[in-house]
Amino acid sequence: MSTASLDDVHAATRGVTRLSVAVAVILIVLKTFALGASGSVSILASLADSALDLIASLATFFAVRWAAAPPDEEHRFGHGKGEAMAALVQAGLIFASSVFIGWEAIQRLFDPRPVSAGWAGVSVILISMALTGWLIWRQGRAIKASGSTAVAADRAHYASDLAANLVVLIGVASGAFLSASGLDAAAGLVVAVWLFWGGTGVLKGAADQLLDRTASDSDRATITTAILSDPRITGVHRLRTRQAGPVLMMQMHVDMAPSLTLAEAHDILDAAETRLLELWPHADIMIHPDPRDAAPVDGIAEKDPDTAATGADD
Repeated sequence: MSTASLDDVHAATRGVTRLSVAVAVILIVLKTFALGASGSVSILASLADSALDLIASLATFFAVRWAAAPPDEEHRFGHGKGEAMAALVQAGLIFASSVFIGWEAIQRLFDPRPVSAGWAGVSVILISMALTGWLIWRQGRAIKASGSTAVAADRAHYASDLAANLVVLIGVASGAFLSASGLDAAAGLVVAVWLFWGGTGVLKGAADQLLDRTASDSDRATITTAILSDPRITGVHRLRTRQAGPVLMMQMHVDMAPSLTLAEAHDILDAAETRLLELWPHADIMIHPDPRDAAPVDGIAEKDPDTAATGADD
């Protein structure tokens, strides 16, 4: 993740969410025109999805601003999980969109309707794909700078839209130029399935953060390696990690010589936190020192340094 300050991170997410809302509005206007001209079920499917995109983008727009609020008396750990809540809303909207589009497509399969004004529909879809591709690129840059869960969910939605629009393009062209209106309906059904699959990924990402899923094995190994790079720290146990927006929270106990003074132990742990912040600049870190060879008070067996370096006790 970038070493930018949290203010820079939040500025990046705010900027890209404004852009996302603007693109969604433009796409709705374009696809409404194309639907009126063509009557294509593929265009209808794409328009319905863009309408839900606008709702999802608005949810993200407000969520990232709420998530950026500093900790207060009622939210001591900050508001970072507001992003995951927005991603959860997006997942629900994606599922609703896929069901609506699928139902309409199935009806059109049994009752095909002609597609007219093919060039208008094709032109609108090509413009939509160009705008969506540009937005995805901008969102990718914002995610690299911020690690935002909400923006990542929004990007996943628009990425699925980009692929879905390609299917829509095929459906509109087939219905208008080949008089194969059944292909247009089939294309709408493919879009519905694609959206549902994309929604499951968004739902999983949001649920992982809301349910405090631990960091990956590689990240935990990196944490323990950074901590144990100081030979005065001889073990790591009770390592617990969770994500809240751009902030990775980590708590752990470390083994140190019982002969160390409080000041010496404090300096060692300060240096350990600095090493971790070089890897995760926005981390929230809490390290508790334990005298080496002391029995764990909670009955959890300690890991030896070799084991801890490859996967700390989470």
